[in-house]
Amino acid sequence: MAKQNRAMLIGAIGAGKSTLTNKLLGRDVQAVKTQALIYRDWIVDTPGEYTENPLFYKNIMATALEVTHVLYLQDATKKKNIFPPGFSTGINKIPIGVITKSDAEAADIERAKKKLKSVIPRGVMIITSSVTGKGIEEIRKLVQCNSLDEVKSAAKEMDPETVIF
Repeated sequence: MAKQNRAMLIGAIGAGKSTLTNKLLGRDVQAVKTQALIYRDWIVDTPGEYTENPLFYKNIMATALEVTHVLYLQDATKKKNIFPPGFSTGINKIPIGVITKSDAEAADIERAKKKLKSVIPRGVMIITSSVTGKGIEEIRKLVQCNSLDEVKSAAKEMDPETVIF
């Protein structure tokens, strides 16, 4: 049996990691504050503190050894970017940028794209909504890809309003 790909979700506190995890897994449960690493099926949900505090970067690096993809979440309603520029280049895993809360009234998709592009110079970005389901199936498909080239090829077949590369 082939090894299943696994994705780690990282992002600020409140960026939507647990909500996105539940949506990706088809779980209809209320998201709660993540206090430690949570392994659910093919997803590793991380506490927001792991990315907000550089002292926890070692936890991200160690957990990255267990996954094939890293999903970098940027809340479209936030002005702040908690990732340093080029952050994804220090993690040798397939990067996927995820813009969350795209349907919120305060969402600024262009600002979120710009912030994520500085973090992920190579890779794709997906605009998502856990309310409407936008981008959820696209993430599932991209996590099945086994290389950045496969991800880019698959992304070209997807809706350009949802997937940017």
